[in-house]
Amino acid sequence: MRQFSPVLAAFSLLASCNAAPDAAVTDASVRLPAVKGNPGAAYFTLHGGEKDRTLVKITSPVVGSAEMHDMKTENGMAMMVPIEGGLPVPKGATISFQSGGKHVMLYDLKPDLKAGDAIALTFEFADGSKETASAKAIAAGGEGEHSH
Repeated sequence: MRQFSPVLAAFSLLASCNAAPDAAVTDASVRLPAVKGNPGAAYFTLHGGEKDRTLVKITSPVVGSAEMHDMKTENGMAMMVPIEGGLPVPKGATISFQSGGKHVMLYDLKPDLKAGDAIALTFEFADGSKETASAKAIAAGGEGEHSH
């Protein structure tokens, strides 16, 4: 019987990992603006949980305000449009916020933010629940600091 206990322990550990919170946020990053004072953008992957929910707001202590946007094409022109009234996050869905698609515009970022910093983003849902994720700050031109 003793040789099975590590297997059972490993199995119960895996089972508890699968009991993720309702809408876990992964791969979060914040692209810093090239010009101080301009807005930045947040990108992440949102995972639906055990039930349908609606993402209504994203906040951060280092950001004045945040707006969810999507891209749409009208008459051959790509346009940024606000996501109003919240974003439905269906049960079990995966929604990517990425460059050229859904994204979050971050206004009035603190001027001392630099690439590599961790930025807390709090996701608020219509049911009153909240989740906070840590996003890595990325320089405007690339995947981190540029060396000169």
